[in-house]
Amino acid sequence: MNINTLCIHGGSNEYSHGAVSMPIYQSATFSHIGVGKSTGYDYSRLSNPTRTELEILITNLEKGYDGMAFSTGMAAIGGIMELFSKGDHIIASDDLYGGSYRLFRNISSKNGLKFDFINTTDTNEVKKHILKETKAIFVETPSNPMMHVSDIRELSKIAKEHHLLLIVDNTFLTPYFCNPIPLGANIVIHSGTKYLCGHNDTLAGLVIVDSKELSESLRKIYKTTGACLSPFDSWLLIRGIKTLPLRMVKQQKNAMIIADWLQKHPKIKSVNYVGLPTNPGYEISKNQGRGFGAMISFETDTKETAIQLLENVGLILYAESLGGVESLITYPMIQTHGDIPEEEREKLGINERLLRLSVGIEDSIDIIQDLGYALNKVI
Repeated sequence: MNINTLCIHGGSNEYSHGAVSMPIYQSATFSHIGVGKSTGYDYSRLSNPTRTELEILITNLEKGYDGMAFSTGMAAIGGIMELFSKGDHIIASDDLYGGSYRLFRNISSKNGLKFDFINTTDTNEVKKHILKETKAIFVETPSNPMMHVSDIRELSKIAKEHHLLLIVDNTFLTPYFCNPIPLGANIVIHSGTKYLCGHNDTLAGLVIVDSKELSESLRKIYKTTGACLSPFDSWLLIRGIKTLPLRMVKQQKNAMIIADWLQKHPKIKSVNYVGLPTNPGYEISKNQGRGFGAMISFETDTKETAIQLLENVGLILYAESLGGVESLITYPMIQTHGDIPEEEREKLGINERLLRLSVGIEDSIDIIQDLGYALNKVI
């Protein structure tokens, strides 16, 4: 099936009583039909029919072996970190969501894991940092918030040569625009809160793996730690994914128009959008995906311009998160990346002038007028 159809019919579609929409099995436990006999569901921490439907759907969309739905994106990444043991070394993108950085630096490191944060767009740099203790490469592509693009195929070759896991956070592109597993990734992560849900009304995390071995290991962790997604939130994601293609096409179209407009504005110093032919990752992104997404970051001429823009937008909401139908603008320095040391942030370009824009499905003219109004108010 084409992905547009898969988003609607990519689950089991085995609903009771002819229901068109997957029912919400809002039950903590399930009765047994006899001693030692199960219906297939016993306790919702272990599995739940609504969550199973979502897991089948995301597995099919990402072309993986198995998928698991976690309570949040960070719970999903935390579960993956449990695959590793004290002393193991992981190479991670230096331009990384602040929550992932915080988890790795403050919790995973405390538990004995070692990390090197490097520029994963440079494969030679990746090779230089491989140690005998290295177990995985962890990348976001495009990265958050600088929109750097890592070459998944090339990183996969390196990972296979050194018997490493390649873990890819595909939140920004979604399976509509990119499938990392066929490109060589072993594990794909999504913050389901973002584009997959699409309506800023639930928290969720998804992990898709490429093998039975990884499935068994991660499901054991998942069932034991209990960071599973609720039936209702699972249903919200199933519902959201049905309109994913429509939203992604519209949001990308808007992002192209807005990125071009921002480039020409005298108070905007630089624009980071993968869909611009001038972006360093444009060609790689074209080769490994079917689109560029709708995330933009841009640098204003001064700190004062950035703050005034944030305080004067009206249609665009000044809020954390991304990927919903509403356009959201964020100040990474003090919001999403506030826990990263200032020196490291500055080196990456996450400074007091950088803003991140998640482009929604509003009319592009209205979004531009809102940005123009806020920029023109800057003194």
